[in-house]
Amino acid sequence: MPTSHLNHAPDLNAAALATQLQDLLQAARRSGADAAEAQLSRARALDISVRNQQVDGLEYAADQAAQINVYCKQRNGSASTTDLSAEGLQAALAQAMTIARFTEPDQYAGLADAELMARDWPELSLCHPWALDADAAAALGRRIEAAALEHDSRISQTEGARVVTSEGLSAYGNSHGFIGVERATQHALACTAIARDAHGMQREAAHTQARAATALDAPEAVGRRAAKRAVSCLGARGLATRRAPILFVPRVARSLWSHFVGAISGGALYRKASFLQHCSGTRIMPAHVQLRQRPHLPAGLASAGYDGDGVATSERVLVDAGVLQGYLLSAYSARRLGMQTTGNAGGVFNLEVQPGTDDFAQLVRSMDRGLVVTQLMGQGVNLVTGDYSRGAAGYWVEQGELAHPVENVTIAGNLADMFMHIEALGADVDAQAAILTPSVCIAGMTIAGHE
Repeated sequence: MPTSHLNHAPDLNAAALATQLQDLLQAARRSGADAAEAQLSRARALDISVRNQQVDGLEYAADQAAQINVYCKQRNGSASTTDLSAEGLQAALAQAMTIARFTEPDQYAGLADAELMARDWPELSLCHPWALDADAAAALGRRIEAAALEHDSRISQTEGARVVTSEGLSAYGNSHGFIGVERATQHALACTAIARDAHGMQREAAHTQARAATALDAPEAVGRRAAKRAVSCLGARGLATRRAPILFVPRVARSLWSHFVGAISGGALYRKASFLQHCSGTRIMPAHVQLRQRPHLPAGLASAGYDGDGVATSERVLVDAGVLQGYLLSAYSARRLGMQTTGNAGGVFNLEVQPGTDDFAQLVRSMDRGLVVTQLMGQGVNLVTGDYSRGAAGYWVEQGELAHPVENVTIAGNLADMFMHIEALGADVDAQAAILTPSVCIAGMTIAGHE
């Protein structure tokens, strides 16, 4: 097995990348652009998978990319390249200038206002390189898989254990003179376990991710968690169609908040493709729900000092006492809506759902009778209408206790109603994610099963 590690990949030189970016922006002005913006990035990664205690896959990646946007009398031209040589960047610039000459004017196009550019931001602790070579990564993968296999005799095999470490460098700049450079790492351990008994087979997964390797869960904990989840699903059966409370555990509750983020994003709003159109300042959730953007969390998976337009990010409350406080807008979408950017070009930066006080067991007891959802399948979500329908699996709750595992059901409702009927939020926040959410209990949804 090769023993080279990530430090042998192409150097991630921040100063050199910033100089390339500055030269490219100056070249754009010399070429006749009224304004320009560009992003350059380099990244490297090691991804290894272990199955049956043998290396099943090994990938080293070293990627680079550039995106250049030019504005000429409200005409926009954009081009990208993976060639970051001087010649490659000049060719991309020439292509962008050519495109700008032939596009229709767009009165909303252009850079964000100069006074909104980020000037300083706190140290975000995003870069924690992991000097991990392939041999060491494989050893970690074997530990993960061994822990899964040893957890229970019904774990017959795994679909593999993965170890991933990556480091990236990105630089964004524009002709306002703004240059921002971000260096970040992300590491992950994962495992998918397969459980079998006389009645069938079930598979379940577990993972841990963080900016720093020291913040990851132990390899054995990941393997055991995947195994425990798979074993607990054995004997799963369907349900008769009914209406009942639904408890989304954190790893699937994140998808609910992702739909919310999509619905309050500028692109969906100016296209009139959101069920939350014209809802700013109105109650969309119960009074006990608060959502906050936390862009400056140290080592946060979505922390950033500036957005994709170079605008300063800021902490802000998105939902306060159930009332929607505003939208997520880039410079372009804000102009389309007659509003001002909120510094959210590129999305939301660490969404934090204020937790409740009950742990998972207490939430289950308070449900009395309902469905705990641990897996979601399918993409049956319409952000225009809010209609929601997805395949689900999990556990049926009877008299406040987990009664038996469930599979092959569909849960359905409407996101507007679902958000308004959030009955409880747990204390069990999953902190290893860009959306920091506890379990979410919704008072009632349709569960479609067998008749």
